[in-house]
Amino acid sequence: MKKKIGHVTILVKNYDEAIDFYTKKAGFILLTDNAFGNGMRWVTVAPSKDSETAIVFVEADTAEKAARLGTQAANHVFLVIQTDDCYRDFEKMKSNGVNFLGEPKEVPWGIEVIFEDLYGNRLDLLQHNGF
Repeated sequence: MKKKIGHVTILVKNYDEAIDFYTKKAGFILLTDNAFGNGMRWVTVAPSKDSETAIVFVEADTAEKAARLGTQAANHVFLVIQTDDCYRDFEKMKSNGVNFLGEPKEVPWGIEVIFEDLYGNRLDLLQHNGF
């Protein structure tokens, strides 16, 4: 039986501002943006259109969800975004205004650098060395 992770959810304050950050600053692709009425939307983004896993935006429409904005993994990395060129993507994203928590560095498993989304969630940009 073949199984995979299809979607991961991330809390957002506003769909449109999240779309703007992830597509214009972080370089993701908008896969879907479907409105269902009453403010309900199905919005997904991914690092590329051939990515097998997408991020679903969930609007923080309750006080409990709003309190978790930016803290879905506390101060740990929430998602790892794999790339074929960490330095290239770092420079492009940095020039687009993405906040990085340092510079790319070589580690035993490749080259990586951590960045934050517009809410403070931490994502790891990783050029994996095949380890």
